[in-house]
Amino acid sequence: MKETELIWHNGEYKPWHDATTHVLSHALHYGSSVFEGIRVYDRMGKPVGFRMREHLQRLYNSAKIYRFEIPYDLDTLLEVCKQLVIRNGLASAYLRPLAFRGYGSIGVAPAEELPIDVSIAAIEWGAYLGEEARETGARVCISSWNRVAQNTIPAGVKAGGNYLSSQLISMEAHRLGFDEGIGLAPDGTLSEGAGENLFMVKDNVLITPPQSSSILAGITRDSVIRLARVMGFDLREMPLSREAIYLADELFFTGTAAEVTPIRSVDDLPVGIGRRGPVTEKIQSAFFGLFDGRTEDRFGWLEPIGDPAKSKQEADSVCA
Repeated sequence: MKETELIWHNGEYKPWHDATTHVLSHALHYGSSVFEGIRVYDRMGKPVGFRMREHLQRLYNSAKIYRFEIPYDLDTLLEVCKQLVIRNGLASAYLRPLAFRGYGSIGVAPAEELPIDVSIAAIEWGAYLGEEARETGARVCISSWNRVAQNTIPAGVKAGGNYLSSQLISMEAHRLGFDEGIGLAPDGTLSEGAGENLFMVKDNVLITPPQSSSILAGITRDSVIRLARVMGFDLREMPLSREAIYLADELFFTGTAAEVTPIRSVDDLPVGIGRRGPVTEKIQSAFFGLFDGRTEDRFGWLEPIGDPAKSKQEADSVCA
């Protein structure tokens, strides 16, 4: 990970290595944290955030499910996100807002007086599954680890503890030499990747597992659904059997980190033509076209940030 100069932590912009927390913080022991990933793209020389408000609103929604209150309002965190891009001189970035139960008790049930710590970092992060995979496709496997069952932990919440499941899926895939793993829902239907939603193309129809299949209903997933419908594709949210994935014409992942990444094989069985297919390429083109001007921002997803070359002194005068 390439370090940047500043991280915002509990209301202050701090040098990278000064943004620390106590080892007895509740979140370190029990996963009581919620977080987001937000992409900032260089759009024709100017940084723009992608669906920043929706991502931050999901952060607050996740905190609500776990019954804690983030001690800053959404507009404050939105401005912090923008300022971190400016202050760190980034033209493009990956933002990581994080809210978690802090130091004061290590009982499983968190004490009411536990502080809620909040931090946001901005880093440079390229293609999650590699630049080559964007064109040639990722090599994936079906994991032996299932996704969590309904009413066990809320799969639709972006909480730190949920990603222990994702770690098992991804580590197993890497150990076996694959780029990523796909987990099954408890009923044996397809769920999602370790950190990505799944789309299948069959007979020119786009299909993606529904929220009831133990998925995190991703914001990039929603973006692709809406773009695909505008483009005239028949798109369906429905359960998919495991064997269906082996007979797909095309497969691709979506996610803030993964963006839109094709899948070329599953369990070493080639998908379709064994590389990125024509529908996936059209979806990719529409998605990435938002950031180079080829695709109209008809949904108002792009949030202007400001001039990354702005001096730190000027930025300090904007938001102390």
